[in-house]
Amino acid sequence: MEVTLNYGKTGLRFNLPDSWDVTLIRKKAMPVLPDPEGALRTALLNPQGSEALRQLARGSSSVCILICDVTRPVPNGLILPVLLDELMQAGLKPENIKIMVATGLHRPNLGDELADVVGSRQVLNTVEVVNHFARRDQDHMDLGTTDRGTPVKIDKRFMEADLRIAVGLVEPHFMAGYSGGRKVVAPGVAHAETITRLHTAEFLEDCHTMNCLLEGNPLHMEQIEIMSMIGPILAVNAVITEDREISFVNFGDIHASHRAAVSFTRQYAEIPVKSKFPTVITSAAGHPLDDTYYQTVKGIVSAMDALEPGGRLFIASACEKGLGSPEYAEAQRRLVERGPAGFLEEILHKRHAAVDEWQTEMQLRPMRVGSISLFTKGLNPEERPLTGIDLTDSLEASITEWVERIGDARLAVIPEGPYVVPIYRLTG
Repeated sequence: MEVTLNYGKTGLRFNLPDSWDVTLIRKKAMPVLPDPEGALRTALLNPQGSEALRQLARGSSSVCILICDVTRPVPNGLILPVLLDELMQAGLKPENIKIMVATGLHRPNLGDELADVVGSRQVLNTVEVVNHFARRDQDHMDLGTTDRGTPVKIDKRFMEADLRIAVGLVEPHFMAGYSGGRKVVAPGVAHAETITRLHTAEFLEDCHTMNCLLEGNPLHMEQIEIMSMIGPILAVNAVITEDREISFVNFGDIHASHRAAVSFTRQYAEIPVKSKFPTVITSAAGHPLDDTYYQTVKGIVSAMDALEPGGRLFIASACEKGLGSPEYAEAQRRLVERGPAGFLEEILHKRHAAVDEWQTEMQLRPMRVGSISLFTKGLNPEERPLTGIDLTDSLEASITEWVERIGDARLAVIPEGPYVVPIYRLTG
């Protein structure tokens, strides 16, 4: 049978023998909004847990709209023009509206990349679009600390706006349960001190810090407390299909609207599996998520619940922009030098994580279950050893060799990668 994985911008095709017992793990068919712009306008008039946008905007003199960075395919090209139209219809002037890229500790999005993120030349020519810089102390407002001791410092351009709106994509997230909503704000426009505290082992080693779980998830609960310290925030939440078409969109209070979007997403993104597999083949979701190995880790972690102990997980990821940040490369170097146990011991009691070492920490989870093989054409010879896993130049040949060696042709394929989460449940 022919299989196509989400890989880069074009996909990756390969063949598996028809005699093998192959289980495809993917979303059931999702509805596609026939008029997404109309659906968004309706949502702005019929919000979840808040007044209509135009009504709220009439009492505001300034607006800050947060959007995700280049790592997420949010349909901003549709959402932002509608938002701006509603705000200006309410009397706001373009100079009083600011759009901010919620970069967290990622690099800024500039030039053509910024244009791709915004998705609308009209928007770029109408209002100011800026990046968040987590390391600029002067850009942030100190709101105190949470009950668990997280210092809460948020970009003051967001804090000082009369109307605050977060635009996000709701999908499974391997730490926070689901992305979007509160996550666009923190870590999105939080200071480095806030971000590095949220990503310590105190949070990430908790068994409830995982994909698709909100209740009892300490990271999610910490984000909720941070939102309460900030004050009222609105959100536009979008859900997209495997083909990147809009399946769902809503608007309203950041918590109420996010819960509704998660409730919609669960029925498609969470796929129960009755058994685990000695071989799992997955992707890092294709462009833009698979641009770096850093983001590829999400695909590795998201598939692990389908993997038998001692099995092998194969992942294909373009990694066209390399390993990731210099800080992440350093964390991976420490993993390779110290080994998984040594690396974990080193970070276990930190009050603040080193930048990006949390992704290395998350990679430890599937490494405890089985072995991992990566197919990519994007990493250079210096970067390849720093993945800490096996690499293959032929995905098809490596899978065949592995299956023949173990003598078990049961395998699962997850073409869409981390946007689909297999969940193993005992039955009977």
